[in-house]
Amino acid sequence: MFELLRAGGWLMWPILLCSIVAMAIVIERFWALRRWAIMPEDLVSRIWQLHRRQLLNDDRIAEIREGSALGRMLAAGLVNRFHSREVMKEAIQDTGRQVVADLERYLNTLGTIAAVTPLLGLLGTVLGMIEVFGVIMEAGVGNPGVLAGGISQALITTASGLSVAIPTLMFYRYFDNRVDKLIVAMEEQALRLIEVMQGAREAGDYGGQA
Repeated sequence: MFELLRAGGWLMWPILLCSIVAMAIVIERFWALRRWAIMPEDLVSRIWQLHRRQLLNDDRIAEIREGSALGRMLAAGLVNRFHSREVMKEAIQDTGRQVVADLERYLNTLGTIAAVTPLLGLLGTVLGMIEVFGVIMEAGVGNPGVLAGGISQALITTASGLSVAIPTLMFYRYFDNRVDKLIVAMEEQALRLIEVMQGAREAGDYGGQA
């Protein structure tokens, strides 16, 4: 690895840094975007049961808020459960925007790394070729070893940039799609809560957790 870093030139260091940051973000996002942690099973049904038994007090709502991302959204609606449907929906939407921002945390950074690392590799290619042409101008083409060094630097940086960018882009797309699905599922659960709390339906009418 050290030999590759040295052979690729100084641009290998920012590429290596990008790979470390990307790996850290991927690990963190896998942990943070666990579905069961974001959307506990049958949360709306449990809230409805607490409401029917008149146990849905401020302490219970605080527990729901701290328990998960979905709980944070639903708690905003529960605080306004004695107001109209529109007030509940607006409160949930306001909190939902903050929750979505948390779910999308670091994804822009991941996307930026996927876009930047090929450019760093390309820059290494350009610098390597400049070095090759500089050698040709000074010594001609009679020293293939010197020429090979510049070409090798160009190829190493390009390959390294692509090696980081390709998996990073794949993980970025994966997490972006995962967040979109979680958002849709949480919106469904929020609508379910509004309807059961406003008396439009019973919690059991919806079946299991989406």
